[in-house]
Amino acid sequence: MTAVLQRLGFIALDQLRGWGHAALFVLDLIKALPAALRRFGLVVAQIHAIGNRSLVIIMASGLAVGFVLALQMYYALVTYGAAESLGLIVNLALVRELGPVVTGLLFAGRAGTSLTAEIGLMKAGEQLAAMEMMAVDTKARVLAPRLLGGLVSMPLLAVLFSAVGILGAYVVAVMLIGVDAGNFWSIMQTRVDVWRDVGNGLVKASVFGLLCTLVALYQGHETDATPEGVAYATTRTVVISSLWVLGMDFVLTALMFSTP
Repeated sequence: MTAVLQRLGFIALDQLRGWGHAALFVLDLIKALPAALRRFGLVVAQIHAIGNRSLVIIMASGLAVGFVLALQMYYALVTYGAAESLGLIVNLALVRELGPVVTGLLFAGRAGTSLTAEIGLMKAGEQLAAMEMMAVDTKARVLAPRLLGGLVSMPLLAVLFSAVGILGAYVVAVMLIGVDAGNFWSIMQTRVDVWRDVGNGLVKASVFGLLCTLVALYQGHETDATPEGVAYATTRTVVISSLWVLGMDFVLTALMFSTP
């Protein structure tokens, strides 16, 4: 029994040590952000690498989600004679939930793994160590621009996902099923609130972008400098980022939409 308790204590202390180390890593990155802003060209390059190169998967997924959502919601609503609410349901589902969440999961799988692998390979190739020997702050020069790139890219990708999803829903609902086009758009304009619905969706996307980018950078920076270590860190990035996105989605939804 004593050995079991001792083992549990070691595990708990190891977890607390890891969380403390991650918290210090995040604080160091936050301190490095002003220096990264002075290298604005690096930030723009990371926005291109993280955001622009994720456009294809984001827009294709948004279109597919819009198609399926319109089809499923129409079959559910027409049973109760509420097919005229299809545009509202699709819009709220996308801007409140599916846009930020699905974009966050895709962001973790595409951009997050790319960041982890890139930083991990730089560590395995001793590029980070060489920069530190030359008195270059690797957090300000390498990590902070990528953090800013993720923060800027994620909300924009979520907006594009929702916009393409709504267009996809319009194609299915209006052009294929025959829902009235005027009703489809007008109910969105009258019932969707810019700040409560669209604004809260952007806040969610920003939080998810911050979490996914931080996890990716931390896993890449702390990985073992071996091919196996980089592969393991890449897998951990996807798993941990996805769990953070899903968990924080519940917390943020409860905080944002619990009151009328």
